[in-house]
Amino acid sequence: MSSLSKEIEQYLKELLSAANSGVLEIQRNMLSEYFHCVPSQINYVLSTRFTPAQGYLVESRRGGGGYVRIVSLQLDDDDDLETIINTGIGQKINERNGEGLLDYLHRQGLLTARESRLIGIILKDRVLGGVESKDGQRADMLKYLLAALSLEDY
Repeated sequence: MSSLSKEIEQYLKELLSAANSGVLEIQRNMLSEYFHCVPSQINYVLSTRFTPAQGYLVESRRGGGGYVRIVSLQLDDDDDLETIINTGIGQKINERNGEGLLDYLHRQGLLTARESRLIGIILKDRVLGGVESKDGQRADMLKYLLAALSLEDY
């Protein structure tokens, strides 16, 4: 299931990057037929890999003429960055969403590839080891690290 999710994610990202407007509108049924999977698999990918923390906004409408619209968010000013970080991190953030946020900030040119990689390493579950609330600790560390890089004052 994991590899199928990755294939769906990659396919959608390729279509989105080919769309000059940064907006992709596609039918969920077409995707599930293309990948020979149930529509809930498409929903899973959309809800876990296309989040605001990862730089995406997803809108959908169900039914016969239903569609999924994926919008690639672009940072225009500091308020947008603050909103995305606060929404994406909040009080807790899991490893996958933390990686997604770092990837998004790198794509936006706010982190170098090296900074993104280094921060990502220290946010890994295996590094946090015996910490009782890994997601809470990860969120706090991510906020402080981004502030230290002068992205925002939190």
